[in-house]
Amino acid sequence: MARIIAVANQKGGVGKTTTCVNLACALADMNYRTLLIDLDPQGNASVGCGVNARELEISALDVLQAERSIPEAMVRIETLNLDVLPSNSDLTAAEVSLLQVDNREYRLRDAIEKIAQQYAWIIIDCPPSLNMLTLNALTAANSVLIPMQCEYYALEGLASLLTTIDQVRGSVNPGLHVEGLLRTMYDARNNLSGAVSEQLIEHFGDRVYRTLIPRNVTVAEAPSYGLPVLRYAPSSKGALAYLGLAGEMLRRNRKRQAG
Repeated sequence: MARIIAVANQKGGVGKTTTCVNLACALADMNYRTLLIDLDPQGNASVGCGVNARELEISALDVLQAERSIPEAMVRIETLNLDVLPSNSDLTAAEVSLLQVDNREYRLRDAIEKIAQQYAWIIIDCPPSLNMLTLNALTAANSVLIPMQCEYYALEGLASLLTTIDQVRGSVNPGLHVEGLLRTMYDARNNLSGAVSEQLIEHFGDRVYRTLIPRNVTVAEAPSYGLPVLRYAPSSKGALAYLGLAGEMLRRNRKRQAG
């Protein structure tokens, strides 16, 4: 049965989509069958895997509207050994249409249940807001991975997200928990980065990943080539950091299963 992780932060520009694409790619490179679900209408995770979002005939929108299954809508990226459920700006329609149906928060969960046995990992890229799409992701997920920059305003946004996770746990998904907090775009030369990092560890302990994703130009360049940084610049600091994140996540998961 797949381990389902929603990658969420209502603050944009924190490396959320980059984390989804490269984490999924790293897990696939380790021969785990992996599905990446793009639930952001911007479609950046799709583009970052080489999918032409403008030419999609079937997408995540059709799955959420229960008109198509995930296998019908997904794209197989052979060069990445990865399956992608893509999206584009059409997905904004789902936010409106879902408000008019019963059990709207369960649409993604119901679709995933039909294929969960086929995967080891399912990574969901959430939009940078707490809306119906994010609620669908949190309802379907086992846990939430929270990427965040080490800056003051990131701490304020984190409190709001944790409150939302608690609300979802108390209503539609009692098993939901925080997978971990990932420090992204980290600059060791910046005193504020160090101070915020220390605060995170003080408050959240081992829920903060040891892996740090550095501020790295190759990470920013890779999406423009339709590639994860693990393919664009596999020996770069950014690529090695995401491989380290995947390894740390696997170790945590094994420890959880053993305990």
